[in-house]
Amino acid sequence: MIEEIIADLERLSDAEKAIGSARFFKTGKGEYGEGDVFIGVNVPDQRKVARKYWKEVSLKEVEKLLRGDVHEHRLTALFLLVLKFQRGDDSLRAEIFDLYLRNMKYVNNWDLVDSSAPYIVGAYLIGAETGMDSARKVLYKLAGSKDLWERRIAILSTFAFIKEKDFDDALNLAEILVNDSHDLMHKAVGWMLREIGNRNMASEEGFLKRHYKTMPRTMLRYAIEKFPEEKRRFYMGK
Repeated sequence: MIEEIIADLERLSDAEKAIGSARFFKTGKGEYGEGDVFIGVNVPDQRKVARKYWKEVSLKEVEKLLRGDVHEHRLTALFLLVLKFQRGDDSLRAEIFDLYLRNMKYVNNWDLVDSSAPYIVGAYLIGAETGMDSARKVLYKLAGSKDLWERRIAILSTFAFIKEKDFDDALNLAEILVNDSHDLMHKAVGWMLREIGNRNMASEEGFLKRHYKTMPRTMLRYAIEKFPEEKRRFYMGK
């Protein structure tokens, strides 16, 4: 089955798109996606391939695909996992959650994280108690990781909770990550703060009033993007 998936992706590949993707996802020396390999398959086509095979392909085969060198293979594998998770019973969901955690080193760019963490890690932990002493403690461990993508998985997973108007862990993790050194984390934390504010502005502002003077400007801009103009100007100090 994995050979058929790879063959389908290869038929959809485009060398010119691959060059553009490699540039966009920063694969150059010293960049965050250094050494990643692209074959030039767009995301809608990858989703189509995943929908074609998700019922038949085994988790073992998906895991093998996820561990591949090609970026589009890994993203398609994650789409397959999300489809299986969303349609699976509790036992299958637990198996997929465990598979994801043991393969995080292959979830190694922002699109891979954003397409999977809220829908597998976050979705699995919905309903769990909040806090670092609960089942959600894995997120706090990831937030303290030296690995950029593990930290992004931590905060993006909370998107699932935010959609349920459960903000505590997102805000706690934002406290941990507010001084993160990487721009991709500034954007991710700011994004989650904005999503909180979309549902409860007072909750977001409680965080901002403690940190807006010192938090990274990119994080702040993302966080207040949907605020009224006057409020945005206040937080930006204008």
